[in-house]
Parts: sequence; C-alpha cells; structure tokens
Amino acid sequence: MDNRPIGFFDSGLGGLTSIPNLFQKLPNERVIYFGDTARTPYGSKAVSTIRQYSMQIADFLVSKDVKMIVIACNTISATCLDELRDKFPDIPILGIISPAARKVAKVCTQENNIGIIATKVTTQSGAYRERIRDFNEELNVFDMATPAFVPLIEEGIIENEIMDLTIRYYMDDFIKNNKIDTLVLGCTHYPIIRKNIEKIYPGLNIINPSYEIINRVRQILENDDALADANNDRENVFYASDLSENFSNMIQKVLETEESNLILKFKNLDL
Repeated sequence: MDNRPIGFFDSGLGGLTSIPNLFQKLPNERVIYFGDTARTPYGSKAVSTIRQYSMQIADFLVSKDVKMIVIACNTISATCLDELRDKFPDIPILGIISPAARKVAKVCTQENNIGIIATKVTTQSGAYRERIRDFNEELNVFDMATPAFVPLIEEGIIENEIMDLTIRYYMDDFIKNNKIDTLVLGCTHYPIIRKNIEKIYPGLNIINPSYEIINRVRQILENDDALADANNDRENVFYASDLSENFSNMIQKVLETEESNLILKFKNLDL
C-alpha cells in the first residue's frame, strides 16, 4: 500500500477531466493537481518552452512526494514524456496518448475512419497517428488542429452559440470530407465540450483519453502494490499558477462538487 497522492498536471483546466474517473475507479486515492493557468495554452508554444514549463511543474509535484505523475495533457505527452521519464527515473510517469491509442486500436477496424482533434503541437508531432499505427498499422487515421477550443474553454465559453459555431468552423468539412465515424478528443480540455460535439454530430463514436488514462493508472498501482488503503486521508489539493475564478468554477463544474469541499492554492513557479 502507498497512501501518497497521485500528481496530475496540465497546461490549464483540461486535465481536470481525468479526475472524476479516478475518484470513481480508485476512490481511496488522493490527488495533487497543478494547472498552469497563467501560461496556458501550451498548444501553440515552442516545444522548448513546453519542456521548460513541464520540468518546472514536475519538479514541484515531486517535491510534494507524489507516488506517480500523470501528464493529463496531450501536448505535453506528445513532446516531453521521454525527457520527464529520464529526469525522474524513480517515479512512474504516464502520458495520456498511448492508453487512448490502444483503445482506438481495440475498438476500430479498417472499416472505420478515425479523426483526431488536438492542439497544433500535438497534431504536428504526429504522436497519435504513430501510437495508433503501432497497435494497428492498417487503421485509417486523420487529424486536425483545433487551436481556438482551449482559450474558449479556459474562459468558460462553452454552452453557447460561439462554441457551437467554432466547432462547426473546424469540424464540418473535416468530418464530411474524411467520412469520420470515430473521434478522439486529443486534448484533455475537449471532454468539456463533448456534449456540444455530440449534439452537432450525433452519429460519432467518441473516445476520451481522459477516461482511458485512469485504466492505466490503476494497472500500474495494482502491479506495484501501491494502491491507497481505505483509511487514507483523502485531502485533494488543486494548484494553479493563476488562481482565477474560472479555475474554481471549472473544478466545481467538472468534479460536480461545492467550493467548500475544495482546497485551492496558488503556486508561483518563479519564472
């Protein structure tokens, strides 16, 4: 048994979408989450900058004695996973892309047309295409960058016409021209607009990497005999580099909890 917390981090609010599934599947675990809300979005930044920021956040989480780090960000997983593992060889570090790619390969065949929507950096890296084809090279995979989604979500512009129009702007031709029937939400922010996407494109089979990563978390903790016990003090702490009202509101929205049940903290990483 290991009652230390699990560290999660993301460029902003999106990684929160992994947490409800963790609490459902592993209810004894506790979380330290870091959202880099002051410097989001990462998806249009230089890879060298993303690596610098990611190393700083990982250093912070390791200083909190986490037993595992979950990169709840597709952009960071696509660009920094190997470097983070090299720097912190004694702690399991999980990226979000491989578990989702494994799921795609499991449920899809050559008859499917698989679409991936993600940030510019994730799309340019080709990480999803490569991982999916590692599991099944015969699958039909298409990807597209949708960079405006993250800023809109971070500002809470979700359940309204502006978001729906933005989705249509990016995705109408992408879905139609490639005959997409399976869609991978290749950014952890995107599950927050899943209902919007399902409303506009009701026939899509949607794969959520924020959900799939928790299956891998559980597998590793079980294999390492590192699950928390039932008496664990479940104090979950959420840090942000800019502790805005949006951050607090989004935690409550995604976790479906009240502010009185949250421990929110600000951390300046001294850039």
